[in-house]
Amino acid sequence: MPYGHAVGDVAVVVFDLDGTLIDSDAALVQPFLALGVPRDEISFGHPIEVECARLGLSVADYVGAYDVNVVMPFPGVEEMLATIPRWAVCSNKARESGVAELARLGWLPEVVMFADDFGGQAKALGPVLDALEVEADRALFVGDTDHDRQAAETAGTGFAWAGWNPRVGRPDGRAPVLATPDGVTDLVRSGLA
Repeated sequence: MPYGHAVGDVAVVVFDLDGTLIDSDAALVQPFLALGVPRDEISFGHPIEVECARLGLSVADYVGAYDVNVVMPFPGVEEMLATIPRWAVCSNKARESGVAELARLGWLPEVVMFADDFGGQAKALGPVLDALEVEADRALFVGDTDHDRQAAETAGTGFAWAGWNPRVGRPDGRAPVLATPDGVTDLVRSGLA
């Protein structure tokens, strides 16, 4: 099933966290810089365990240097979340920092799964959908990296790009690129993802 397929009624929207709901690029990079990693060696979208191992760092050192108070929602995200009846988070972020950020922002997704929940492997939507008791064709995944697109494709969910993150650019054209967060609300209302 292609990841840009039409779905029936969208029952739930699953969001990536970093780069999708929150503008966290600077916050994600800062611990690596503080731990001596050159900026041009840092990449995005991987499980934190994978990126830390690739760079020769411990996850504990990274999490210890991460400031959960720096990140902020992208403009329009909080208003969009208020219109989504059921939503969840599926992220490659370390649980400790992700949970702290969600609490600081006062966000209460129905299900939250982080890198720790996937045993250090890349995020997977199957366990999230199982916890939500939702079939894949009734879910929409919104993300900002090719890893997110692949997770949606593997699970058979609809997918949309968080185009409000300037890093997204203009990907392959097989899935919608949403210019603003209210585009998620429009997709949910139209039933097309």
